[in-house]
Amino acid sequence: MDAPTSPQELQNGSVAMGAARAEPTLGADELRRTNAYWRAANYLSVGQLYLYDNPLLREPLAMAHVKPLIVGHWGTTPGQNFIYVHLNRVISKYDLDMIYIAGPGHGGPALVANVYLEGTWTEIYPSVTRDAAGLKKLFKQFSFPGGISSHVAPTTPGSIHEGGELGYSLSHAVGAALDNPDLIVACVVGDGEAETGPLATAWQSNKFLDPISDGAVLPILHLNGYKISNPTVLARIEHTELEQFFRGCGWTPYFVEGDDPAVMHELMAATLERAIEDIRQFQTTARATRDASRPRWPMIVLRSPKGWTGPKIVDGLQIEGTFRAHQVPLLVDRDHPKHVAQLESWMKSYKPEELFDEGGRLIAELAALAPKGDRRMGANPNANGGILLHDLNMPDFRVHAVRVPSPGAVDAQDTLVLGKFFKDVIACNEGNFRIFGPDETLSNLLGAVFEVTNRQWDAERTENDEFLAPAGRVLDSMLSEHQCEGWLEGYLLTGRHGVFNSYEAFIRIVDSMFSQHAKWLKVTLELPWRRKIASLNYLLASHVWQQDHNGFTHQDPGFIDHVINKKADIVRVYLPPDANCLLSTFDHCLRSRHYVNVVVAGKHALPQWLTMREAVVHCTQGLGIWQWASNDQDGEPDVVMACCGDTPTLEVLAAVSILRQHLPDLKIRVINVVDLMKLQSASEHPHGLDETDYDSLFTADKHIVFAFHGYAPLVHRLTYRRTNRNLHVRGYKEEGTITTAFDMRVQNDLDRFHLVQDVVDRLPHLGSKGAYLKQLVRDKLVEHKLYIDEHGEDMPEIRNWKWRAAR
Repeated sequence: MDAPTSPQELQNGSVAMGAARAEPTLGADELRRTNAYWRAANYLSVGQLYLYDNPLLREPLAMAHVKPLIVGHWGTTPGQNFIYVHLNRVISKYDLDMIYIAGPGHGGPALVANVYLEGTWTEIYPSVTRDAAGLKKLFKQFSFPGGISSHVAPTTPGSIHEGGELGYSLSHAVGAALDNPDLIVACVVGDGEAETGPLATAWQSNKFLDPISDGAVLPILHLNGYKISNPTVLARIEHTELEQFFRGCGWTPYFVEGDDPAVMHELMAATLERAIEDIRQFQTTARATRDASRPRWPMIVLRSPKGWTGPKIVDGLQIEGTFRAHQVPLLVDRDHPKHVAQLESWMKSYKPEELFDEGGRLIAELAALAPKGDRRMGANPNANGGILLHDLNMPDFRVHAVRVPSPGAVDAQDTLVLGKFFKDVIACNEGNFRIFGPDETLSNLLGAVFEVTNRQWDAERTENDEFLAPAGRVLDSMLSEHQCEGWLEGYLLTGRHGVFNSYEAFIRIVDSMFSQHAKWLKVTLELPWRRKIASLNYLLASHVWQQDHNGFTHQDPGFIDHVINKKADIVRVYLPPDANCLLSTFDHCLRSRHYVNVVVAGKHALPQWLTMREAVVHCTQGLGIWQWASNDQDGEPDVVMACCGDTPTLEVLAAVSILRQHLPDLKIRVINVVDLMKLQSASEHPHGLDETDYDSLFTADKHIVFAFHGYAPLVHRLTYRRTNRNLHVRGYKEEGTITTAFDMRVQNDLDRFHLVQDVVDRLPHLGSKGAYLKQLVRDKLVEHKLYIDEHGEDMPEIRNWKWRAAR
């Protein structure tokens, strides 16, 4: 029978179909067992929040049985328990491959309870047995020193999303479904979370799921009405407006609304069956006809009381159904001793004696409700993506080498070269590798990939569109860094590989998302049962020194400062100086596991310095002396000129050429840094140089003039343990506008003329020769300013400069 469509029928929740069926979806016995399983999950959830001992209330509850510090969130938990038991039911009925994403991840008790009930928790943590002793451990460990987090943390089997920071659940869900045609991702979205920018945008993600080659996402909006102390917006708009919103976003919303458990169980069971049947019908039709037209995928709006089944009134205040149920609804401590009895009454309302046998094990008829084996959501391999991870079939990056007859003899656009390598990676890895970005793939000169693939896009197309198709290996048609990051994280967490390409300045939009992923990697590295996943690879192009045409707003190299705050076991930062080094670097990054790799590269034509063989050696070492640019082979250098990044490398070499021309007796050592973390001490980072190797390169006492891609203090921070304190770093210092490329460097004192002055200023023994050279470069800076103001471009000697070794 078709769903009722009148607003009043929708308001009553009958769109869920159950009420319209002649026969109920749940028979009386199944309804009884389903409700009992839900009671068991709720009981375990409350126990985790409160109990230190006496897990089955086999003796009167006393203050000694209660944790001294009660930490956690109850409000979302019973609703998530309700959802989980019903998802278990459809998994078993339809033999579904399904994972669960908890957007309101602070409902950690729910996921832990359900994973324990299905048996997965004990399989992974054998000391938490499925008996009374195990229940005591399960309860005590929650939000307790030496125990587990109150959120759906990496320690929770079945989780790929902690949800501590709200907003990314639906993006992660879509990423998990890509190239996963048999998977359904049940994504619970909290109504507070739904107010965040990333989540509000993520409703549009359904335009990027291919019904033929991808899996499905089933969003379940948990509309319990409140955040911490405020109502939620979506809970306080008219029903018609809410329905129109989701239909306008391209979903078919089904509503399950109420507070009577018996009625709600029937509504939820019928609704979930309808949603699963819709998904299967959409996919079956699309795959049989090869018609990838976008379905109007189902979603569920579950409206239930916040803190459902919990204390209704505490100390005269309503709790259930209000914001007061958000965290701990009932204070039980030395200041509230009378609440012990109320807690006991609450927990006994779930009738644990009917749910657990004498030994404390879930009774058999309830345990039978959980799916079996890998069909359990806590045991699904997709939620431990390293199990499914396969190495990429890596093409030979060397075939794209730029021929470099001598250092600086030819120019090339580094990311343009890299795009050809990415094209080969895509061609060799259908279904296992994707490129993500916020409409910047072409701008970042990676367009070669479109020779072998398309942009995935399942909305309308017109004749002037380029590279749009329902299926494609590039997801860059949504101008949202949040979605691109979330999709890629979901893709990686379920066992695949990918790259996020972005303008350097605007990757800052996902600073916090990167932080959360890095924290996830850090914790999972400490869990033996969590398998390593492919690294999160960032390509930051259109960088600070190549945004002279866009101006100040597009000039921010600070992402790398943010990245290095994370654990040294996790983060890597690379700044290759040319295209061959970029190829070698990305070959390494795509082969790596469980890191965050940040690669900064330019797209403008710049001199190429190293042959491919030299580049591989240089990148393998991470940094090194460029002997062809140095002249200190026969003795100690007078000065060390170091560079990190493509533009700083150009300016250092130009400065060296000036110095060697005018001060031929000056001994200069040129060092180029690709792997930024080499600067850090070996005691601080696994890539760091030990003190002996660092001093052999940079010397223990000579002046180091260091031209750096980003903010200068970062280099000082990385090298603060080093012996040589004569370090003078030039980098970006928040000066910029729409100007010429070289003038950007001049404004930030990173240009060759300022670098020459730096050297002269550090070496007083240069005497009058140094003074005359300093006057010469000062004159050049004035000449530069006059020239660009008149001509609008850099001087010919800047534009046409080539490296030539001094005689």
